Amino acid sequence: MDFTPPRPALYTIEGAYPGAMCIGAGARRIDGNPAANQFLTVCRHCDIPLDIKDTNMGRRRAPTRPSYPRWIRKAVVAAAVLAGLIAGALVLPALISPARVGSAPSTAPETQAEVVLSEDRPAVSAGAGPCISLKVLASLENADMVRSLAASYIAKPRSVDGRCVTVDVSQDKSGVAAINAAGGFASIPASGRPAVWLPDSSAWLRVAEDQAGNSLHLDGGSVARSGIVVAMPASMAKAIGWDTKAPSWADVIAASKDPGVWARLGHGDWGKFKFGKASPTVSTSGLMGLLASYGVAAGNLTDLTKEQLAQPAVISKVKDGELSISHYMATPEHFLWHARQADDGGAVSDFLSAVIVDEKSVWDYNRGISSNDGVTKQAGSPPKEQLLPIYPSGGVLVADNPAVSLTGDWVSSQQRLAADDFLAYARTQQGQEAVKTTGYRTIQDKTDPGIAETGHYAQSLPTVPLPGADVLVSVQKSFPEVRKRARALFLVDVSGSMGQEIAPGRTRLQGAKNAITRALDHFTGDDQVGLAAFSQVGNGPLAPGLVSPVSAFKTNKTDLLAKLNALQPMTATPLFEAVGEFAAKQAREYNESEINTIVLLSDGKNDTTHPGDLKSLTELLGHQHHSTPVLVFTLAYGADADTDSLRAIAKASGAHFYDATDPNRLDAVLGDLVTSF
Repeated sequence: MDFTPPRPALYTIEGAYPGAMCIGAGARRIDGNPAANQFLTVCRHCDIPLDIKDTNMGRRRAPTRPSYPRWIRKAVVAAAVLAGLIAGALVLPALISPARVGSAPSTAPETQAEVVLSEDRPAVSAGAGPCISLKVLASLENADMVRSLAASYIAKPRSVDGRCVTVDVSQDKSGVAAINAAGGFASIPASGRPAVWLPDSSAWLRVAEDQAGNSLHLDGGSVARSGIVVAMPASMAKAIGWDTKAPSWADVIAASKDPGVWARLGHGDWGKFKFGKASPTVSTSGLMGLLASYGVAAGNLTDLTKEQLAQPAVISKVKDGELSISHYMATPEHFLWHARQADDGGAVSDFLSAVIVDEKSVWDYNRGISSNDGVTKQAGSPPKEQLLPIYPSGGVLVADNPAVSLTGDWVSSQQRLAADDFLAYARTQQGQEAVKTTGYRTIQDKTDPGIAETGHYAQSLPTVPLPGADVLVSVQKSFPEVRKRARALFLVDVSGSMGQEIAPGRTRLQGAKNAITRALDHFTGDDQVGLAAFSQVGNGPLAPGLVSPVSAFKTNKTDLLAKLNALQPMTATPLFEAVGEFAAKQAREYNESEINTIVLLSDGKNDTTHPGDLKSLTELLGHQHHSTPVLVFTLAYGADADTDSLRAIAKASGAHFYDATDPNRLDAVLGDLVTSF
């Protein structure tokens, strides 16, 4: 990769006085005009009209040239050149810095009151083809906003180095993108690697730096904001009084740990306080939720230190708080999808009391947008009961959506220029209008009135600043230690169809064995893990049944792997019988301090008549969910899987359905699934 810092450049400033010169690091030409990205103090502070791009990616445009006497123009030019040479000598040492992936300069945090937006000034006509292809990587959470920015950018003619520009936006989980960035996107073909990375939080820049051994230095200015809130069904928020008086984070965690909170408030039918979080390994809201837990445990969210995170008393309090989590999921959209299913089925309170999400997701939910997988979205009618975003007192953590122009060796010089031009546009008045229309706050903390009303946004965000990189990275790395433990049973279909080949020399069952083996890396020694498999010979009982009992993974791993590898395809698919039997067994051994779950992998349809049927099974799972919930995560494996039945089983148990009908996706899908516990 090319991580060499830019050298000072001497460019004539077009649009200023003839012969005017400017020294600046990384000066570049965009559409015939210089654009200096860094250290342009001299040019900004002389009195010559300039056409440059400043460090916060806004634009300063040259006004019409005034008609001064010639001797004044010469004096001003001479003074500017002399000052430029002096300042260039002063700033040159500052350019000798560690290698950078992000070309955007590191700047002090700006307050919303200080941000001034310039006007977008597109080209008079689009540049010649072929167009520069600008690839932008977004997070799952902010992909809609980034696509809106891209669409509004290319809606006007653009000319960068005389070429037109196209923008291609891809998306990935924030945590996954951070790992890829740390590795120079080596797992992605060079033609598909991004020139711009726009995660939904600066936290992921710090995670990427840590993953790369701090050999990267990633900085980028914010282009949008979204508060991290506690989303609750409106009736629940009102019952507990948080709709009118904001709780502290400590109040939220205390309520989630109180099993009788709803009964005392006259709503015993709501059951326990059901609190959901996304995984901090991949999700911003999950990471911010865990950060808030540490802040409560340490008694200080605004000035957390790495030393506090390591204190046994703090770790113990965080672990205790995580016990109140019903379960984790890969993205907040997974939780909101289930909330919508519960709302359609009668009452959202059946599934959810509260979940930590960004406020933009609340707006999506309230207007009828949902996503089963966190990637694809579907529009429907608004829910019967809306969610309210609760903004904890003492300050709100914010997803700040930083934009980073990458300088890897896969990024051409023209793509870098296009990246700079696109990111400059993102902070113009027109770019920020595109931000507002997708449910985000602008960098001036402004919202669209209609969106704010539907999402019940607070008027402004009193923010808690993100802690230092060492704290953020330590919080994320601590998750395996502090998370709620799992009590998981892998339940594998070993019917005859699992013997079919999905690749030369590899059967469906072998593919499942390989994927499960890799998924087991998610578990720690203190998790309880077991294995069962189901088929049937004739009218006989389930076979082989329980092959490795659920027990501590640190002592059970060897036996579980041996039994997994010994599984062979048999004949029938007693799907309903197997789920009913093992869900009942898990419920009898229910442990409130663990996430009690079954991971069901099946490639076919129930083909036996005894005992049970889908209706009886879903009624059983629904009844268990209110007292001893056993979450049955279902995974449809191969094109012949009974997706309708598997969806119904997962929904009745309060868990999630995963689609691996393309068997080549099994590894990725199962990897997502196990982040739920």
